[in-house]
Amino acid sequence: MKKSVISTAFAALAIGVAFAAPAKAADVSACLITKTDTNPFFVKMKEGATAKAKELGVTLKSYAGKIDGDSESQVAAIESCIADGAKGILIAASDTKGIVPTVKKARDAGLLVIALDTPLEPADSADATFATDNLLAGKLVGQWAKETLGDKAKDAKIGFLDLTPSQPSVDVLRDQGFMMGFGIDTKDPNKIGDETDSRIVGHDVTNGNEEGGRKAMENLLQKDSSINVIHTINEPAAVGAYQALKAVGLEKQVLIVSIDGGCPGVKSVTEGVIGATAQQYPLMMASLGVEAIKKFADSGEKPKPTEGKSFFDTGVSLVTDKPVSGVKSIDTKEGLNKCWG
Repeated sequence: MKKSVISTAFAALAIGVAFAAPAKAADVSACLITKTDTNPFFVKMKEGATAKAKELGVTLKSYAGKIDGDSESQVAAIESCIADGAKGILIAASDTKGIVPTVKKARDAGLLVIALDTPLEPADSADATFATDNLLAGKLVGQWAKETLGDKAKDAKIGFLDLTPSQPSVDVLRDQGFMMGFGIDTKDPNKIGDETDSRIVGHDVTNGNEEGGRKAMENLLQKDSSINVIHTINEPAAVGAYQALKAVGLEKQVLIVSIDGGCPGVKSVTEGVIGATAQQYPLMMASLGVEAIKKFADSGEKPKPTEGKSFFDTGVSLVTDKPVSGVKSIDTKEGLNKCWG
């Protein structure tokens, strides 16, 4: 973990979540369940959880879906964790609604369940959520895109490269946050695709990877080749979109914004592939989650949310080398010092 992230973690602890020192009791076990084991975001999440578990003497088992959206594997993982007698589960859910009945089984069995990055629906289906403020992350890149375009924003042609058809909460929050930041009426803020703003070319799904981003971008270009703004669910999807644009000579026409802040994504900002990204901190989410499970196993105490919020906020920073007035940001040099993956 880089020094800046460590400092941020200590600051987070100081503002509302206090965890005990390593417990004397043995046999504390925990599970980490991520959407995939290939996305750099979840790779770093696993690293953070593994390191903290080793430090605290917690036995950690890790599970992942085959692809983003594979909820069946996550359901099976929860069942295994219950059967194994785990004290708690950390989960980044693919299907934030569909997973709830299985999460309830875990909680009824006495396990502490913490959602990482992606809130469940409803959010209180988990005992706690450690996450980026994904709505704010979307707003930041939306505001940046609007200010960057200036007067041209009123005639923008915007495409959205979302995650999966099930519209998990993280997807909705980022998507709708971008619209709010850009000045688009979201209609139902809990739903993707019901907007009527004429600037929206359309939505497509990417499964959060480069191939999906490339195909989704190609689909949107078929709808309107004059598209000039793209919001992507994450940076792998953004890179795929750029590849599709470059293949037809339109890469300089389109302003791409994204969310995640992994090292490859920040480098893409440096290279001009992505205009701006919102950086989040998965290693912190996972390491604090393991601490919370250890605390729960020792004392029965559950973690509390950040004051004024329904979840524990692990922070977000806009990363760009082209700052705009009224939108706080850091440059890619600082972003690379804080990045992951």
